[in-house]
Amino acid sequence: MSPLAAHLKIPPARYGKRIARARQRAIETGLEALLIGVGPDLDYLAGYRAMPLERLTMLVVPVTGPATLVVPRLEATPARGCPAAVGGFVDVASWDETDDPVALVGGLLAEATGRPADQLGRLAVSDRLWAMHVLRIQEHLPSARLESAGGVLGALRMIKDRDEIELLRLAAEAADRVVVQVAGGRLVGRTEADVAREVRERLLAEGHELAEFSIVGSGPNSASPHHEASERIIQAGEPIVLDIGGTLGGYGSDITRTIWVTGGDPTKGPDEAFLHLFAVLRAAQSRATAAVAPGVPCERIDATARAIIDAEGYGEQFIHRTGHGIGLEGHEEPYLVTGNAEPLQPGMAFSIEPGIYFDGQYGARLEDIVVCGEDGPLVLNQAPLDLYVVDGV
Repeated sequence: MSPLAAHLKIPPARYGKRIARARQRAIETGLEALLIGVGPDLDYLAGYRAMPLERLTMLVVPVTGPATLVVPRLEATPARGCPAAVGGFVDVASWDETDDPVALVGGLLAEATGRPADQLGRLAVSDRLWAMHVLRIQEHLPSARLESAGGVLGALRMIKDRDEIELLRLAAEAADRVVVQVAGGRLVGRTEADVAREVRERLLAEGHELAEFSIVGSGPNSASPHHEASERIIQAGEPIVLDIGGTLGGYGSDITRTIWVTGGDPTKGPDEAFLHLFAVLRAAQSRATAAVAPGVPCERIDATARAIIDAEGYGEQFIHRTGHGIGLEGHEEPYLVTGNAEPLQPGMAFSIEPGIYFDGQYGARLEDIVVCGEDGPLVLNQAPLDLYVVDGV
């Protein structure tokens, strides 16, 4: 864990409360148990970040009885050290290489429900559980009806507590510094891939444990929202969409700024068409952010940004949703998109990132991470939203 986030470790008692809330929601929805594999749901409930492998690791949370973390024996020691185990909120059961871990899971469920494993009903599995494990569970528990645990855990994970928001803030501030550092350095004459490597190095230097993505889209590549940094050489007189992020203390950063490089030549600054495009984008991002408040439907934030862009004739060039939730995953609920009437609640964290793209020519995007506060938006990113017009040499 980053030194910046070390003092903000989620306390073990918090995991006990999360498991209790998850169990209560499972009861309310008529489930018999939650089966949570490796991934962000396991991290959320137990604080255990295991490697996804062919060996089954699974947190078994029946609606009655103890929660048990099932792990390969060779991983038993780190499993016993996870916060939920340390706090006494989960038992740890290990299996040897020649054991059948799915049979162990079935036995735990049978013991908790008082019914044979082949007579179980509704079980919810985590969305990141590998298909190979799901299929083995279906084979071993033939009567079970497997469904997604997302309906239970998504609603819980959407609402960040104080410590989670602080970790998101630290991640955002670190990413802010990287944007400013990269924008202030040499860009012209370098490849996108070289700049992307610098971004990753700087994210790690600023405390991230993972630098997960560094989109560097220059010139016509700036019109591709998920462009993969290439060997294209950045030239004077063109924009760069810089979209970067990773994790700090397990929680994500994600920021996008648009840069224009002149190469030190005042005649190679942005033209009036691009400046107008950017002004519209800036207004859309700001208005959408200002619209954040408890009770506001997610889709209204998208509609706010889209209305401004549509009114200026760029509607066909805004080709993605306005935002996505962020936390233990870079993309999670809630999604700010047409059709999502989920009302915002205090503690929800998400990106607001409208973009305008002219395929084959250029594009621009602006993105901040925003938390819905009790009275309105709490913007975590503080790097200037203005167009960064720089020499880049």
